[in-house]
Amino acid sequence: MSAEARVAELNLEFPPPPKPGGVYHPVVIAGNLAYVSGHGPMRTDGTMITGKVGSTMNEADAHQAARQVGLTMLATLRRELGSLDRIQRLVKTLGMVNSTPDFGTHPQVINGFSNLMVEIWGETNGKGARSAVGMGSLPGNIAVEVEAIFELKPANEA
Repeated sequence: MSAEARVAELNLEFPPPPKPGGVYHPVVIAGNLAYVSGHGPMRTDGTMITGKVGSTMNEADAHQAARQVGLTMLATLRRELGSLDRIQRLVKTLGMVNSTPDFGTHPQVINGFSNLMVEIWGETNGKGARSAVGMGSLPGNIAVEVEAIFELKPANEA
């Protein structure tokens, strides 16, 4: 099943693709790789999910915020690529959690993002290499930020 068909089947709702908050491109394509700049958890109304995990937000809410980051990133990828069907697989994820120094389950938070990728591209193509780390702060006090690298299908298969 194609990625776009899976999105429709799962009835996923994407927020508007965010505008860059600095001097960078949201997506850079180099060869057959799409490097996606860090995205935050944007809601469908355009507001961001904010908070610090371990003080103003719990792990379950942060997990949902990480899933929302995935939806935000997919909105950007669809805008930049024209279709999510151009993506072959997820290659690498860097997940950053806005957390207190004593919070230690960053990987479980970032699973919110990773599980969404598996729902769309499956166990093989939806899972990539990954790092999940804690940060003392993130821009605008967002709860989670994720950057990722995707492999694109050859032009004759897209």
